[in-house]
Amino acid sequence: QVQLVESGGGLVEPGGSLRLSCAVSGRTLSSYQMGWFRQAPGTDRDIVASITWNNDFANYADSVKGRFTISADNAKNTVYLQMNSLKPEDTAVYYCASRGSSGNYDIWGQGTQVTVSS
Repeated sequence: QVQLVESGGGLVEPGGSLRLSCAVSGRTLSSYQMGWFRQAPGTDRDIVASITWNNDFANYADSVKGRFTISADNAKNTVYLQMNSLKPEDTAVYYCASRGSSGNYDIWGQGTQVTVSS
């Protein structure tokens, strides 16, 4: 069974950086794409970035383009989200998710809190 565990969240000042990690265990070949999502209190869970496991295609929400970078390490079964130039509006719980043969993101991690505040 596929399990996802996020880490790397925390408190950072505006303009700072954080790198989130998502360790994937029990991965199968049907998992072909990974995504990072975020959810702030009172809002919907929105996709931030996605990537295929062979790193040949990455996509970003407009709000994070040029600031965030998603990458995947096949050898370590880990997906990363490098977040630079963080803003207070980036504050949210960040989740990673796996997209498999169903075409849906159907396996989720527990989330990691990111707080951007001075």
